[in-house]
Amino acid sequence: MKRTLPALAVSANLSGCAAPAFPLRKTLLALTIGAISHSATAAENVAERQKSEETMVVQAASASDFKAGGDLIVPAYLDGQIANGGRLGMLGEQNAMDVPFSIIGYTSKLIEDQQAKTIADVVSNDAGVQPVQGYGNYAETYRIRGLKFDGDDMTLSGLAGVVPRQVVDTAMLERVEIFKGANALLNGAASSGVGGMINLEPKRAEDTPTARVGVDYTSDSQVGGTLDLGRRFGDDNQFGARVNLVHREGEAAVESDKRRTTLASIGLDYRGERMRSSFDFGYQKKTFHGSPMGINISGVDFIPRLPDNTHNYTQKWAYSDIENEFGMLRMEYDIVDKWTAYAALGAQHAHEIGLYSASKLIDRAGNATAGRLDTNRYMDTASGMAGIRGEFATGFVSHKVNVGYSAKTQNDKTAWRMSKAADNPLVNIYGTRPVAPPANASFGGDYDDPLTSGRTRSQGWLLSDTLGVLDDTLLFTVGARHQKVVVRNYDKVTGLQSDAYDDSRWMPTYGVVYKPWQVLSLYANHTEALQPGSNAPTSAANYGESVGIIHSKQNEVGMKADFGRIGGSLALFEIKMPSAYLDSQKRYGLNGEQRNRGVEFNVFGEPLYGLR
Repeated sequence: MKRTLPALAVSANLSGCAAPAFPLRKTLLALTIGAISHSATAAENVAERQKSEETMVVQAASASDFKAGGDLIVPAYLDGQIANGGRLGMLGEQNAMDVPFSIIGYTSKLIEDQQAKTIADVVSNDAGVQPVQGYGNYAETYRIRGLKFDGDDMTLSGLAGVVPRQVVDTAMLERVEIFKGANALLNGAASSGVGGMINLEPKRAEDTPTARVGVDYTSDSQVGGTLDLGRRFGDDNQFGARVNLVHREGEAAVESDKRRTTLASIGLDYRGERMRSSFDFGYQKKTFHGSPMGINISGVDFIPRLPDNTHNYTQKWAYSDIENEFGMLRMEYDIVDKWTAYAALGAQHAHEIGLYSASKLIDRAGNATAGRLDTNRYMDTASGMAGIRGEFATGFVSHKVNVGYSAKTQNDKTAWRMSKAADNPLVNIYGTRPVAPPANASFGGDYDDPLTSGRTRSQGWLLSDTLGVLDDTLLFTVGARHQKVVVRNYDKVTGLQSDAYDDSRWMPTYGVVYKPWQVLSLYANHTEALQPGSNAPTSAANYGESVGIIHSKQNEVGMKADFGRIGGSLALFEIKMPSAYLDSQKRYGLNGEQRNRGVEFNVFGEPLYGLR
């Protein structure tokens, strides 16, 4: 019998000044059930440490130290696991109480306390986000407000196209921030993200030197090691460097599910009197061997009984290697008092090669066929943004304005080869039946040297203004983005262009925040989203034709509260998104509409001492 154990981490804090550590007996209680982790931290004097624990009072960072709109992250809440706010794309970091949008941040402390290794582990703390596995691969995807969000569309410090593909390790991250709702004004056009967006903030060197070594053991036989080094330099600590290294491999909780992770990242930053800049570079490689994939039930009219949670129904010869190199350069410069220019550039190179096998169910007994799909894909992405933000007043009305431009280009090279359905061997999802991989029968492109299969370019201008009256207790946010999307598709065999479309739209956003008391905010918003549409399937009369741009809209009302020790939010929303399907003439197009309506309720903080 196999037993799956919770992750156990042992770390040594070699900082110049160690903070008091929580004892082993203290556990984390969250509104959603998370992993229970134990940590032990070395200290110079145990007696002094215990004395400090008896008298320690944890307080939130002072709000006066935070300046909204820039790259300085929102202060953590209470014990440091939650941040009541986050980055709103090109509008920078914002306190949630001051904006008419739903946003929350999860910190590196929560990541460490829960031993969260990927983004899915972190966002599971939010009831409005459901992590799911990608279709036909091992990617982490998410449902935000019931709508799909691809992990490839996550942003790094608000910049698109930089985050590693499919699965992202958390070791290099200071924050995981979740924005809920349509967000084209803030983030531009994305391939997904109608229901929300996930932004990642990299770690930065702290004023106190950091040197941590960690060893972790997970499930059956997966062992890993981590190294986290950080230090600031200069007379005023103006230069900083942060390095994170990770290697982890072995068998996971499911039998014969072998995974390997390698990560190396470095973050350099400079903080001067008028200029602030940073440079991040990273390398990540994820390998999956025999890892379970989704079960295809399109051929049956019932929901099957679930296999045992330690049983592996995927063939051992299935695998995937995903390798990423990525980098980002950012800069802010204070032109004059209250006026700042900002710019960022980023790029990523990704290579995915894999032999995938998904079981297609045949009957209630669990019999299925094991197909084969080989994929070789290269993806190169470059993105950038630039703009100016500032503050001024006209009479009794305050203004916070932002004018900016952002662009992203992506080039895909993809080739594939696939088995024929009639040749796929018989397997069973409830029993072990190893089979040899079927032979490939169809081919798409030169597998060893793929040609360009697609190019996408999106670019847009942003203009926004937040107007405040009554000493900023009443705030109106208005903005608009003109977004252009250009898509070119190419034949994988000949390299000739097979399909193309260009389109552009104006997308307005407006919202209001009213703060009758300092602890309460009432808000409402209208936001929109823009994304490239899909191509018509082989069963359509217009096979291969693109449906064009999908333009979605959201309306939301809600309230937020922050009482110092406890906070939360309540939101009601409706999202309308055009949907594509075959009409009576077998033509594929945007012939319908999907509506998602919901109520969200979130609470965070410490209502009772020790209960979080």
